[in-house]
Amino acid sequence: MTPRQFLKHYRYDERLVRGDYFPSAPLAVNPGETVGVVLLNLGGPERVEDVEPFLYNLFMDPAIIDIPLKGVARHWLCRLIARLRAKKVGKDYEMIGGGSPLNRLTREQAQALERLLNRRFGQPAGVHFRTYIAMRYWHPFSEEAAAQMQAEGVDKVVLLPLYPQYSKTTTGSSLLYWWTLEQTGEIPRWPTTYVYEYAAHPKYIQALSERIDEALQRFPKNVRSGVHLVFSAHGTPLVEMKERRDPYCCLIHSTVDRVMAYRKHDLPYHVSFQSKVGPGEWLTPSTPDKLAELAQQGVRAVLMVPVAFVTDHIETSFELDIEVREEAEQFGITHYEVMPALNCHPLFIERWPR
Repeated sequence: MTPRQFLKHYRYDERLVRGDYFPSAPLAVNPGETVGVVLLNLGGPERVEDVEPFLYNLFMDPAIIDIPLKGVARHWLCRLIARLRAKKVGKDYEMIGGGSPLNRLTREQAQALERLLNRRFGQPAGVHFRTYIAMRYWHPFSEEAAAQMQAEGVDKVVLLPLYPQYSKTTTGSSLLYWWTLEQTGEIPRWPTTYVYEYAAHPKYIQALSERIDEALQRFPKNVRSGVHLVFSAHGTPLVEMKERRDPYCCLIHSTVDRVMAYRKHDLPYHVSFQSKVGPGEWLTPSTPDKLAELAQQGVRAVLMVPVAFVTDHIETSFELDIEVREEAEQFGITHYEVMPALNCHPLFIERWPR
């Protein structure tokens, strides 16, 4: 389904915020059946020449950029914006190796999860688990995942977002797209359940804390006790929270509160939001603004914790590790480190079979 075709079917309703296009109750699975576990993620260009069409797909999504333009007008506007931004964004990708690491890392997560599910549950119950990847804005798209699932005889489906904190702009968009493909007959309809969010799941919280401990080792010993943790999450337009009651911001703070409670509040910590696009109001404070504020207060050691990202990609590998690092140094922060995303952290993989 092309972005223009999707626009024709798009209608905002509260399911986009609640996520209930599909039931979330457990599925009954019988011996001999195959369960397809679909990992939902953003996707990313793997080559510089993929950047422009990737951006076009992103800007065309009404669940993430809600503007009063449809059809041909939106198509041409998004093509223009994608073309104008592709040169600059392409240079960003060149600085991290020429493409996004997200697809490769998501494949590794899928493989690790498949092995765990089959070893722990599949073999004892006579059930076969297979994992698939459905990216929202670049290959492999949902249609590609569904075609592979159909060819491999999947009987039941679990839709599993790689977004711990639910937002209509991330998990909601992926669920709506999958549901629209079903409704229009572009993919089969399987008995399906889904995971809404896992912002406070104990294993996810513990995995984040362990990643923080690993990253703190990069600081000199005499600096570690004074490190400030900055939990940086992707921002969303403020209207999503104020008018549509999107739970994302509250879930981000829930994750941070649980992590710091688990750590017994051992270090000072802060929450900020990154990646603002356009002139509208977004969640605040912005990550650069928060770092500037901390520097003015005399803070010289900061660990960035990408709290909403479970897979490294452009926003961790470039934005936080290169772009924001330069800003932090200009502000006067002398010790700046970025925590890697969870990626294939064993506790994160184990979080799924609950």
